[in-house]
Amino acid sequence: MSLNSLEEIASYIVSEGKGILAADESNPTCGKRFDSIGVESNEDNRRDYREMLFRSNGMKGNIGGVILFDETIRQNAKDGTPLIDIISDQGALPGIKVDKGLQPIGDSEETVTVGLDGLDERLKEYASMGAKFTKWRAVIKIGDGMPSDECIDANMKALADYAKLVQDNGMVPMVEPEVLMDGGHSVDDCYSATERSLKSLFKHLIENDVNIKGTILKPNMITSGSTATEQASINEVAKMTIDCLLNNVPSSLPGITFLSGGQSDILATAHLNAMNKLDGLLWKVSFSYGRALQASALKAWMGKPENIFISQDALSHRAKMNKLASLGEWDESLEDE
Repeated sequence: MSLNSLEEIASYIVSEGKGILAADESNPTCGKRFDSIGVESNEDNRRDYREMLFRSNGMKGNIGGVILFDETIRQNAKDGTPLIDIISDQGALPGIKVDKGLQPIGDSEETVTVGLDGLDERLKEYASMGAKFTKWRAVIKIGDGMPSDECIDANMKALADYAKLVQDNGMVPMVEPEVLMDGGHSVDDCYSATERSLKSLFKHLIENDVNIKGTILKPNMITSGSTATEQASINEVAKMTIDCLLNNVPSSLPGITFLSGGQSDILATAHLNAMNKLDGLLWKVSFSYGRALQASALKAWMGKPENIFISQDALSHRAKMNKLASLGEWDESLEDE
């Protein structure tokens, strides 16, 4: 794959309806997923599970990039093949999560994402290993007095500083300003928090001289809080999300790859499809799903070698469904085929 510029890399990842498989769960998070199926979370099991996903037939043509955890980018498959080579052979680009997690802001419930110290050295190593893009996640909570301007600006400045370093090292930065679904807030509250975050993010990116054409945005959708009594409909979510993005995201951005944020498999696909049926989109609108791509595959696998093909079929199906949604061509009747 001859992709020589940041713009070419970013555009390739979201070309022809392709999206991103987020397989960058930390070891504790992966442990929780494995606990749900009664599998021990050790290095070999994590490798076997991810190798199984990466070798799925449905990766090819549906997945343009895979976000990895530090452990995974260094691992070889059972037959000795580097996992990043398996990903590349499927026509996807390997990426890497580079933030170091969340740190509380003072005594508040809000957090700022850390990891800028030593980042340049880490980026140089990841680039030498073959990573083509990176991810940094900021977390914005909605609640009493939240999100504060302090929290938003601290996180968006860190995202911009990270993005500049990544581009200076020849990789595409994925910027993820996630407004959490957790809570009983309204869809309007989510819109407001997301708009404030996006305004601050692009202000800082532009001030940092980040090349927007060589950047990918991984935002949340505009949804009601997970425990809100009144839930916005699929069409409301689609319209409000695209409206918020049109008002706050430059048209030069090549792609928007949504996080699923705890949505069910089908709902995440339905929301994405509804967005792509709207007129006036300025960018590729696609997916960067973790749980919403993996949940059915994980449940089918159960840690048993004899279930590998069933599990791969489950991932392949979800990858295909989300590609169709990225083209506005999905219908729920296709889920039964």
